[in-house]
Amino acid sequence: MIKQGKKGNLNCKRRLRSEMTSAENKLWLRLRGKQLNGLKFRRQHGIGSYIVDFYCPEKRLVIEVDGDVHAYEEQIIRDKEREDYLKALGLQIIRYTNWDILTNLEGVVEDLFRQIGK
Repeated sequence: MIKQGKKGNLNCKRRLRSEMTSAENKLWLRLRGKQLNGLKFRRQHGIGSYIVDFYCPEKRLVIEVDGDVHAYEEQIIRDKEREDYLKALGLQIIRYTNWDILTNLEGVVEDLFRQIGK
């Protein structure tokens, strides 16, 4: 069972939704309204103590959009801990970089179609 996000994160989730990066916003425009295989996605969704960029409950799928900060060693360690936690809940995690989304959105969407079909 997926742990609901912490209630204390509600304001943070609202802020993250209103301040999405251009890459997150661009991907969200392709995920919202069940445009991808009729699947419902949530943005800035809380799971336990974490807030994931996008979550599809039906497929137990998390999509993370990584900016440059994710290349730093400290962030890599935190990302690994987060990913281990989410995988322990039985979730699949797919990561894309901001660059991938901004320069090749169609390729990202095609990759998502392939990965969801697994």
